[in-house]
Amino acid sequence: MSKKVFLQESEMPTQWYNVIPDIPGGLEPPLDPATGKPLDPKMLQAIFPDPLIEQEMSDKSWIDIPDEVNEILKIWRPSPLVRATRLEQMIGSKARIYYKNEAVSPAGSHKPNSAVAQVYYNKICGIKKIVTETGAGQWGSSLSMACCFFGLECLVYMVKCSYEQKPFRRSMMQAWKGEVIPSPSDTTESGRDVLKNDPDCPGSLGIAISEAVEIAAQNSDTNYALGSVLNHVLLHQTVIGLEAKKQFVIGNEKQPDIIVGCCGGGSNFGGIVVPYLRDKLDGADIRFIGVEPSACPTLTRGHFAYDFGDLAGLTPLLKMHTLGSKFVPPGIHAGGLRYHGMSPIVSALVRDGLVEPVALHQKECFEAATIFARSEGIIPAPESSHAIRATIIEALKDENKDKVILFNLSGHGHFDMTSYDKYYAGELHDYNLPEHELAKAAEHLPKL
Repeated sequence: MSKKVFLQESEMPTQWYNVIPDIPGGLEPPLDPATGKPLDPKMLQAIFPDPLIEQEMSDKSWIDIPDEVNEILKIWRPSPLVRATRLEQMIGSKARIYYKNEAVSPAGSHKPNSAVAQVYYNKICGIKKIVTETGAGQWGSSLSMACCFFGLECLVYMVKCSYEQKPFRRSMMQAWKGEVIPSPSDTTESGRDVLKNDPDCPGSLGIAISEAVEIAAQNSDTNYALGSVLNHVLLHQTVIGLEAKKQFVIGNEKQPDIIVGCCGGGSNFGGIVVPYLRDKLDGADIRFIGVEPSACPTLTRGHFAYDFGDLAGLTPLLKMHTLGSKFVPPGIHAGGLRYHGMSPIVSALVRDGLVEPVALHQKECFEAATIFARSEGIIPAPESSHAIRATIIEALKDENKDKVILFNLSGHGHFDMTSYDKYYAGELHDYNLPEHELAKAAEHLPKL
């Protein structure tokens, strides 16, 4: 295969793949926290437009991508599939390593794949403003960009520790006319409650979601948008894996034996993995490896249970792997992976034994990111460094085996250089979460 493989625009996916009908054990429905019974989809109309609610609940395997959405995606899509030959040489591996480079989007990550679709559906339903949360800032910048394209206002609650660590992500959102507020804040009841108990709280995605949902629910012209976790978000991200499958054929390379992605809420991992699920179920020998931070070990040490998606309990209950919605992760530099829960789709695939979860510490991941930068020339986002570390581990196993490894480079690290500075100065620390902290957070899981 050549160094890079691109598709023609005419070969871009025209439909999203909905994995839900193919999950062997099925997907358990969201619940109304007031009754404990399956949620009436109409309850979501306070914060989501009808087309996204339909996609969230859909049992159709394929859903058409609107032309208006694909026209914007064509600004950067199809994203290149690249063979990491210099990385292979540097680590001394005979494995053939490929990465899908989602860093080529204007926002620098995979997140616009869903942001553009979500803003489009809100626009056609008459919504004037969208509010959201963001961890590392990739989702907030992507949604700000999409809102700018479609002429909607955008308000972003950014997790406070990331707000302070990544000032240029804030600037990026502001360049696209987004308003950015550090979370927890005094602008919402949810934020004020957190600050009252912990004035120095570093924030979490669960807290920021509470603040954003609260604002959306109070204003009829405002909706909420989530950048990961939910079914419709993973649906939009399947363009990643669908493109990759075509690109391996174009490049005359066999399909991957191992597919790797980092896991925070599940969007980039689901986007590259789920289009391959049918192949795996039909007998293809493919391994799916989901990599999370040891400081926020949702899949590897969490509970598979119904839980809130936010700290204040404003969301429906989702069946997912969770550390408990009250859990506030340590302030690691992979801000996009600091979420207490996991996508119900990814959680179900772990439950069914189809995904292998792995937890890694941040220092070994930054080491892998540096190896990648010095071989392939791209400085990866701290989130993506988890996938790179796991890829290197797998590439160095079974040296004589003919294998192809694909990982998702979910974003670049150009706005994460403060984190790299701390790593090079020896100021980063790994966190070994004691079991009693996880047990304490789990005490708040809803009793059904």
